[in-house]
Amino acid sequence: MTGARAFFLKIFTLPIRWLISVNSVPANIEVELGIDKKKPLLYLIQTESITDLAALQKSAAGLGLPDPTSSIEFLGEEHKRCYFLTRPQSLLSRKVKKTSIEDVFTNMFHLHRENPDLDLQVVPVFISWGRSASKKSSGFAQLLADRASPSWLRKLLIVIFLGRDNVVSYSKAVSTKQMGQLHGSNQKISQKLVRVARTHFQRKRQVLNGPTLLERSTLYNSLLGSDSVKQAMLDTMRQKNISTQEAKKLAIGYIDEIAADYRVGLIRISERILGRIWNKIYNGIHVGHAYRVRELAQNGHEIIYVPCHRSHMDYLLLTYVIHHEGLVTPHIAAGINLNFWPVGKIFRRCGAFFLRRSFAGNKLYTATFREYLELLFNRGYSVKYYPEGGRSRTGRLLPPKTGMLAMTLQAALKGINRPVSIVPVYLGYEHVMEVKSYQKELRGKGKKKESPTQVFSAIRKLKNYGHGFVNFGEPLQINQFLDKHVENWSVTTSDDPDKKPAWLTPAVNVLANTIMTRINRAAALNGTALVALCLLSSKTHAMSGSELTRAIKDYLSLLTEVPFSVDFTLPKEPAQELVQTTLALNRFQQSSDQYGKLVAAKEDTAALLTYYRNNILHVFALPSLIMAVIFNHKKTQNSAVIEMVAKLYPLLKREFFMHFSLEQALEHAEALIVQMKKQGLLKQDGDFLSPPSSSDDGFHSAWLLSRAMQETWQRYAVVLRVLEKEKTIARSHLEKQSCVIAERLSTLYGMSSPEFYDKNVLGSFVNALRENKLLNTLESGTLEFSEDSLALKKAIMELVWPEIAQHLEKI
Repeated sequence: MTGARAFFLKIFTLPIRWLISVNSVPANIEVELGIDKKKPLLYLIQTESITDLAALQKSAAGLGLPDPTSSIEFLGEEHKRCYFLTRPQSLLSRKVKKTSIEDVFTNMFHLHRENPDLDLQVVPVFISWGRSASKKSSGFAQLLADRASPSWLRKLLIVIFLGRDNVVSYSKAVSTKQMGQLHGSNQKISQKLVRVARTHFQRKRQVLNGPTLLERSTLYNSLLGSDSVKQAMLDTMRQKNISTQEAKKLAIGYIDEIAADYRVGLIRISERILGRIWNKIYNGIHVGHAYRVRELAQNGHEIIYVPCHRSHMDYLLLTYVIHHEGLVTPHIAAGINLNFWPVGKIFRRCGAFFLRRSFAGNKLYTATFREYLELLFNRGYSVKYYPEGGRSRTGRLLPPKTGMLAMTLQAALKGINRPVSIVPVYLGYEHVMEVKSYQKELRGKGKKKESPTQVFSAIRKLKNYGHGFVNFGEPLQINQFLDKHVENWSVTTSDDPDKKPAWLTPAVNVLANTIMTRINRAAALNGTALVALCLLSSKTHAMSGSELTRAIKDYLSLLTEVPFSVDFTLPKEPAQELVQTTLALNRFQQSSDQYGKLVAAKEDTAALLTYYRNNILHVFALPSLIMAVIFNHKKTQNSAVIEMVAKLYPLLKREFFMHFSLEQALEHAEALIVQMKKQGLLKQDGDFLSPPSSSDDGFHSAWLLSRAMQETWQRYAVVLRVLEKEKTIARSHLEKQSCVIAERLSTLYGMSSPEFYDKNVLGSFVNALRENKLLNTLESGTLEFSEDSLALKKAIMELVWPEIAQHLEKI
């Protein structure tokens, strides 16, 4: 670039840089895109534009990439670093002129043939201003809509009004060396590269902006004209003895109750507001595996996000993250309880569509909702819904509700003209604003109805929430899932699209379990959860600062060397720093004496800590089981430990949605034992494994780990003891009796977790017993204690604290 051109470019871009704020996607281009900053790098942008160049310059500086306005030297000559596909439109014409890019690449491939070692990285960069998906309207909004090659005047207006909503999206680099080795002339290869680049940029634009929004009249016509809604209207007319107009009015009312009213402008405003809120209340938002979603969107998939549900904050956090990853924000299924003024209207305009808790008996509502969901899929809107149906009050995943998943599969059966992929999402927090109300509800207090007062009260309390975590799990493509689990599914569908095929319910159940497993497989460990795990495992819910730091360091080392999964994430900071930042949140009681710092659960907050521990307890289930067996036996052979894992893992897998098969779980347990011995958490004494001695550095960490799952073993023991005592018992009576005994134990021995005697958690264990045939089910439905039940009870009792085991035997 000539000195004069560089000077004038700097003069023009300086004021532009003040107007714009860039969001670089992805944030780590080396890890996600494999771009090597040490290799020669060229940029390829769609349109030759000073504003785009200024945005790229600002983004590149933030990522440590070369300045796009600088020159690059190779083969002894200086070359431009940034190239463009097209020139902008003129003021008087919409015609887009091409640049000389084909000649540039032709010459570059010619150089490659003469210099085989030359290798340049061409990085396509898509730059977008605003999110321009809109209804088919005219006026100022359309003037601001970002197009492929806008004129300089349109671009100036876009930058002035939308400069703060800029996305600079990088793609994988194209190796000119590899392209030069393709068959064909240099010119043909160059033409192919340019053609691929144009297609790539067009897909990027679709990914970012999404489909055109529906006019309300089009929405009404599409839903009311569908066969299933028309049939449901006829049935409603007969049942309620109403006219056609009345039935139509009822259906339109349902549409208005359900449908979102997506407004791009409100999304833009919300993004800015939320950005300030996150900066105020969170120390950072950690996002894992976002590349998966971007790849799906780039490949034209219909994306359905299925996150776990911890808090009302989930709606905002996940949408905010998706927006910042350069993707269209999804339409969100929200409970009808959130449709109250003014929140309901805001949520609806941010893409929320509302559903009732139950569809039972209302054919017209069911048909309307299902058709609306199918319309979203077919129009190309991404969708988000919560498979648990409601927020978890215990911190562990709830058994999934399958209604939305069933409708998703039914929509796929009718035919969607692009692949449909479900993306499980793990959400985690170091502080959940509703956690106190969750504990009250578990103790029997009624759920408070959402209201404006409750919302504003919660907003006032938003502060010092630590970190938030969003991990995108392994996607699941629906057609591939059906090919694997349902033989000939595509040819066994009924002519009646509303009639469920016989295989649908069992397939949906498998799908739901797979999704929940993949959510837990993508768990994010955080400081609050780890400190809660340690303190709750301590007898007094208190520890010295040094013991706490040592324990967390040992656990992080163990999970680094023997990862729970390829998808889960660990804190990046060392244990000491992690403990310091966690304690700075002021969620724990801290004091000091002459021997150092003491950390404890605050008065009456031990129960609250169980919520955060339960977020990650599944990660520690197998390590804790191994350690509990060894501590209880003092000395035991490796084979005995593995045998106990084989007995109990099927129950843990069912309750905690763990992803290992039994064979994988046994291999994982063997690897954990090897690593525990390396770290000094276990000792090998001849043919026997034993705990470290009390004088060893690793003793306290190992002892805490052996106690982490104690409440689970006690809960199992309660159910099995009631079964043994009664011999045969109705399921409802078994759950009721188990709750009574568990609550008694909680009072006598100070169990801090209300979930210990929660009927749903106990019921989940009963289901696991039945599925694994560890008790007999009589024809009447009554449950019967068996030899297998007795063997399991003996194994469990070995892990339970002696005083509780004795108490249970006396009942």
